[in-house]
Amino acid sequence: MRLIAANSAFFQTFEIDPETSHGVGLFDLDEQQWDIPVLRNLLTVTMPDQPQISAFEFDRDVASLGRRTLVMSASTVAYGGSSPPNTLLAFRDVTEARHATAEKQALLERTEKLLDQQRILFDEMQHRVANSLQIIASILLLKARAVTSEDSRRHLEDAHRRVMSVATVQNYLHLTDGVEEIEVAAYLRKLCEGLAKSIVLDSRPIIIDVNATESAIPSRSAVSLGLIVTELVINAIKYAFPVHTGSERVLVSFEMQEADWRLVVSDNGVGKNATAKPAEPGSGLGSLIIEALAKQLDARVQTVSSDKGMSVTVAHTTFHSSTSTAA
Repeated sequence: MRLIAANSAFFQTFEIDPETSHGVGLFDLDEQQWDIPVLRNLLTVTMPDQPQISAFEFDRDVASLGRRTLVMSASTVAYGGSSPPNTLLAFRDVTEARHATAEKQALLERTEKLLDQQRILFDEMQHRVANSLQIIASILLLKARAVTSEDSRRHLEDAHRRVMSVATVQNYLHLTDGVEEIEVAAYLRKLCEGLAKSIVLDSRPIIIDVNATESAIPSRSAVSLGLIVTELVINAIKYAFPVHTGSERVLVSFEMQEADWRLVVSDNGVGKNATAKPAEPGSGLGSLIIEALAKQLDARVQTVSSDKGMSVTVAHTTFHSSTSTAA
């Protein structure tokens, strides 16, 4: 293990004098800085039986550079004939690469820790929001039962339904937390099942059906879409069926063609009263809510009414529809 030859990078990096180093044992070079037990064992014990070693990593001090991490490859080079074989050593300094890897790993660990904390805080916030909505809904219902004014009772009941609709949307989206896109059909069925349980009375059964094509929307749009559906379904249940006939039905339809979509909530009720004085456009709270939510989705709202029922369309664009209505 005596030095026969080395390139200039070896001499310069480790500050070894080439004039006095030839023939000197490797483990005696550089004030015995190469005399590392694991390196000595590898080259003197392992090499004779294993003529090639790759990517052996070790640390050592370099006078002008400090502590360095080196990767060594070793090969036995036989020239044939009577000449004894030589050992070719190649060293690569990977200190900066290892530091970068360690820093990256530490950064990833810190990021993951922060994300875990964020997830915990978000879950806690979701839990508190759900509890708060339930408390508000309960207070509104209690107040509605306590007041004597019919108008006040009706307004409080409306507020209760809207809070419950927000709670329904919030609960479903919490269950799908982390999903970038929401499957529309399952989402609308879940919402309508919740609305049917919380609003439709056994004494006045109303069928709420969902007809939706297989499609998905961004989760950020699902909140607005869900609130529009709940608002329209609530309005249909409240106003479309003043007289029980046994065939009351509300149909929620959703179609999607590439980036364009069309939502229709229709009923087979009495429609708008043609003899009543028409309200100012957007004068009702429900209409204002629907218009505002539709604007967030860059969609338009259109209402069609007859004595066979009413249909409200919220569309991101206009295209030919293949779905039916409840009427």
